[in-house]
Amino acid sequence: MSPATSLLTDHYELTMVEAALAAGTAHRRSVFELFARRLPAGRRYGLVGGTGRILEGLADFRFGSDEIDYLASREVVNEATLEWLSDFRFSGSITGYAEGEVYFPGSPLLQVESTFAEAVVLETYLLSVLNFDSAVASAASRMVASAEGRPCIEMGSRRTHEEGAVAAARAAIIAGFASTSNLEAGRRYGLATGGTAAHSFTLLHDSEREAFQAQVDTLGADTTLLVDTYDVERGVRTAVDVAGPGLGAVRIDSGDLVDQARWVRRLLDDLGNTDTGIVVTSDLDEYAIASLRSAPVDTYGVGTKLVTGSGHPTAGMVYKLVAREGADGGWKDVAKRAPGKGSVGGRKAAFRRLNERGRATAELIGVDGSRPPAGVEARDLLVPLVVDGDVQPGFTGVEGVTRAIARREASIGELPGSGKQMLAGDPVIPTEYL
Repeated sequence: MSPATSLLTDHYELTMVEAALAAGTAHRRSVFELFARRLPAGRRYGLVGGTGRILEGLADFRFGSDEIDYLASREVVNEATLEWLSDFRFSGSITGYAEGEVYFPGSPLLQVESTFAEAVVLETYLLSVLNFDSAVASAASRMVASAEGRPCIEMGSRRTHEEGAVAAARAAIIAGFASTSNLEAGRRYGLATGGTAAHSFTLLHDSEREAFQAQVDTLGADTTLLVDTYDVERGVRTAVDVAGPGLGAVRIDSGDLVDQARWVRRLLDDLGNTDTGIVVTSDLDEYAIASLRSAPVDTYGVGTKLVTGSGHPTAGMVYKLVAREGADGGWKDVAKRAPGKGSVGGRKAAFRRLNERGRATAELIGVDGSRPPAGVEARDLLVPLVVDGDVQPGFTGVEGVTRAIARREASIGELPGSGKQMLAGDPVIPTEYL
């Protein structure tokens, strides 16, 4: 049995439920919206990551005896609320952007419709997953764009917590990374995994040659040998001597990567290893990858900067009540009005306006049934994810990752060319309310 996800939440979500139950408002029909008010500074678009993980976790969002006993022992909420929680099962509906879709300020990434109590108790869980996964996916997408077709490997497991490592690997693959070093991510989601050896393996042996020979004897000549434990030139020469012309690649993890990649390429060619590739690692981000475009690098390994969102470790998303049932039974649009933190009330629809070449020109947000004018070509962005408590098929597990990759490829393909450049600027298309 999977561990419950219900206590991956904030204390005040449950005290709001308690107060709403006492006030008789907990069961009012409500619509919550999850969105980002703005993109991180300089970013031109965001990429949705984490939707599938949310839907997987929703199945385990229950308050069993262990969770209820904990809440009771700490007197977090009263007996009436504990009784309500013990029977909790989300019975509402969720629509949203498909995972892998690009997004912009104001995009209604998730819309949760249910009772107030059911929707509010999900708030922290939804935000924690989508904020992290989308931050990683968005950073990874920029790195893939900078790599211009050269493969990127996700290697950030040791730079984040253990479950964050799985989530980051999944998000990176959805964004276009070729593989991950994380085996659990590979097991859960069918991702390609890879890896060879660290500096410690070289240091274990009495000489670099012995280490390389042991690796080649075990993994084959087409392995990747790490050549910068001592001296890079000597390491390359030893690697070629041990593995021969069939050596798969050498990895460089320190120093001036541009300069080293250039002379290592010349050295490999001079030694007859024209088919041996060069892998570079060492704290890469999208800008470092861009600076390596002119260098003869074949593969990039990215760790720390990826799992920390390349300087933006959260996507800055919020979750706001935008419509609710009134005392008279009718619907009422509501919105927060605080300066700098306002929201737009009302149930939303979302469309991406396209030009005659199929390029995106605007993010169109309809409020309370508003749609694009007749004759405007626009793609509907919202899809049903949960209907009356039932998670819709195709969005979770291995199938969900495959589907998200396809959505990312199509969505990125719609962006104007400027959206894929590393130059800082405003969102590549504007958000317009209908």
